[in-house]
Amino acid sequence: MAPAPIIAPSILSADFASLGKACSDTIAQGADWLHVDIMDGHFVPNLTFGPPVVTMIRPHVERPKEAFGKGTFDCHMMIAEPKKWAKDFQKAGCDLYCFHYEAAFSTNAESPEAHTEETTNPQALIMYIHGLGMRAGIAIKPKTEVDVLYGILDSQNKDEVPDMVLVMTVEPGFGGQKFMPDMMPKVEALRKRYPELNIEVDGGLSEKTIDVAADAGANVIVAGSAVFGAKDPSDVIKKLREAVESRR
Repeated sequence: MAPAPIIAPSILSADFASLGKACSDTIAQGADWLHVDIMDGHFVPNLTFGPPVVTMIRPHVERPKEAFGKGTFDCHMMIAEPKKWAKDFQKAGCDLYCFHYEAAFSTNAESPEAHTEETTNPQALIMYIHGLGMRAGIAIKPKTEVDVLYGILDSQNKDEVPDMVLVMTVEPGFGGQKFMPDMMPKVEALRKRYPELNIEVDGGLSEKTIDVAADAGANVIVAGSAVFGAKDPSDVIKKLREAVESRR
């Protein structure tokens, strides 16, 4: 049986004028996690926010009492140098630090101020994130083949195995894009090969597209405007959850 459904609304679509309240309200409406989109203007063209904003909204949402529990801050790091920022986001309240495979062969520096010619790699980065006490996720963009992840997921060293895989269903960088159903074979391949893996999909998810994602085997659903722009967010969250649960 696939893992339980997890609904993770993206706060990129929330009201930034009252972001803390928007976060707490969404959890109260039935969301499991909050998906926090971090963009640096380099790895993706857009720019969002950094650790200070995460620090400010963290007190509005109770920390999870268990791994992957309610209130998890799922930080999606669309940044060019993910290792540099891991410590700062851990201090800010990140629970799950999800970096991009495409950015994982970057500097080995451990802070924004540090510089080194050494580079890291996905396995080393996962071990580093785990060492900081966070869960680790690894994301792939639409043009990246899913099989690049198999060697990482098959490692015998559990410390370097990610806790979640994120399959992007739009090009990362902007909200409100159209869902890409041709990404679903990646999800299907992952679910067949790793039945217990948390598989997240992000981009264009709504009541109209959830069935395709759920059929493929996704269990962690990121939805931005579909939740925050809804007249009844609770109902949308419920329907997203029911779609995943019915396919377990």
